[in-house]
Amino acid sequence: MQNELDIKKARTPKLRKPIAEDGAAIWRLIRDCKPLDENSLYANLIQADHFRDTCVVAEMDGDIVGWISGHMIPAQDAFFVWQVAVSPKARGLGLGKTMLMELVNRDETEDAKTLKTTITRDNDASWGLFRSFANHVGGDLSDAPHFTKDAHFEGAHDTEHMVTITLPETAALKRAA
Repeated sequence: MQNELDIKKARTPKLRKPIAEDGAAIWRLIRDCKPLDENSLYANLIQADHFRDTCVVAEMDGDIVGWISGHMIPAQDAFFVWQVAVSPKARGLGLGKTMLMELVNRDETEDAKTLKTTITRDNDASWGLFRSFANHVGGDLSDAPHFTKDAHFEGAHDTEHMVTITLPETAALKRAA
């Protein structure tokens, strides 16, 4: 009979940098995580290939159950999180925050003084994740309308608020992990 530690290890997804061959699985995961905006399969393939150092996948039982795409914003000391997806079978494990911690502790993001992302007002899951992350790292969270419904989306998409979280020094982040 398995003990509690063995069961927990079996339910702990393995985090890694994506590879190009993950593109289709990432695309399917995003498609299955409504209400996330779907990108083209090609866009996810490019993210997994060209931006692998600032993206992460989580695997459990051979399946990709988590994904975060991100990049360093050119000419800024900011890491931008584009999309967070967690499969229903991996929810409740704190995977979103774990993947964020993995990314902000990588060498490729060590110059980031802030983490930025955009969230619509009605996306309670994303607000919860990023508030929890800010609290976990001891960062301040602020937001302001950024891509607006009428000016940027021609009325077809709700306003995206730019969320900015201050990040502590790298050593403090590693201790928070």
